[in-house]
Amino acid sequence: MAIPFLQKALVGAYVVRQHLKGQKRYPLALMLEPLFRCNLACSGCGKIDYPDPILDQRLSVEECLGAVDECGAPVVSIAGGEPLLHKDMPTIVKGIIARRKFVYLCTNALLMEKKLDQYAPSPFFVWSVHLDGDEEMHDRSVCQPGVYDRAVAAIHAAKARGFRVNINCTLFNDAQPERVAAFFDTARSLGIDGITVSPGYAYERAPDQQHFLNREKTKQLFRDVLKRGVGRGWSFSQSSLFMDFLAGNQTYHCTPWGNPARTVFGWQRPCYLLGEGYAKSFRELMDTTDWDAYGTGNYEKCADCMVHSGYEATAVTDTITHPLKALKVSLRGFRTDGPMAPEINLDGQRKAEFLFSEHVEIKLSEIGRAKARPSATAEDALEASQN
Repeated sequence: MAIPFLQKALVGAYVVRQHLKGQKRYPLALMLEPLFRCNLACSGCGKIDYPDPILDQRLSVEECLGAVDECGAPVVSIAGGEPLLHKDMPTIVKGIIARRKFVYLCTNALLMEKKLDQYAPSPFFVWSVHLDGDEEMHDRSVCQPGVYDRAVAAIHAAKARGFRVNINCTLFNDAQPERVAAFFDTARSLGIDGITVSPGYAYERAPDQQHFLNREKTKQLFRDVLKRGVGRGWSFSQSSLFMDFLAGNQTYHCTPWGNPARTVFGWQRPCYLLGEGYAKSFRELMDTTDWDAYGTGNYEKCADCMVHSGYEATAVTDTITHPLKALKVSLRGFRTDGPMAPEINLDGQRKAEFLFSEHVEIKLSEIGRAKARPSATAEDALEASQN
């Protein structure tokens, strides 16, 4: 696995401390979204479909670092939108690193080469470059030609300067196992430090809804890919038990509090993938969210989800609780044939609620009221766009 020893040690110590304190729910990685604006329009993402007043919002440096302090998770994944569009991103990253948190800066890499000078290599910093396959696969996924080549060029430039670089790959139901395997070989040849891979999740407002995977297809796809990886030197920046889960060998329940999300709306309930309400503080999120109402088997929207932001924390907890099981998987590899682990029963799941438009309207009203105040100044308008 492509997780450095320092990160394993510090994150592992953090998890052990939570267990010793008897904490049932605790964050593992903060999903920080300082903006939704992006310079691409990917078919599997609905983020840029927000109205312009919301796309124009930014979390301030103070809000971002406050979220890191409030949450306390040892890992911070900065996503979006495209984070490199945020003019204060270098300051935000430096502030997080100063707190000895591991930062994964997720980017489509279109601006990465231009902005490399604003960042410095650190054992606490990783460029996480979005690549959904080979040139044809990726450019089709992001709906723009030439993006793959620019991302590869940015990876080469970052590695030449001593940065850690991962690729972040999302697989959809049209993925071909042999082709994915060949892409992982190519990615390895680029000198990257690790691969983060996950099945696509059906964002409600994504333009393309037909290519998301269900759980059965996810498990078979990952078995078909992983069986081709024996001896090929792929390094995944995820726990061995999470990868074993994707291959259908573990029955896990989602732990959405493991990857809490702070966005321009607030602290998102229940997770990074579903926006069904927002809390004003991390403590409010943890204490007032009905966690049992979500997850596969509990909620229709969660039925097919097997994404790392919901299940990686489950796998890490299982690793700490059952280290010998995790060691066995690490040494023997992933089983890619035979019966799969029992699936979660969906008979008792509640029906989906569609609340997206309501939250957007509430936020637009807040922005409008702030701008309409008689005494509003330019600073007030900026504050309204950031809150």
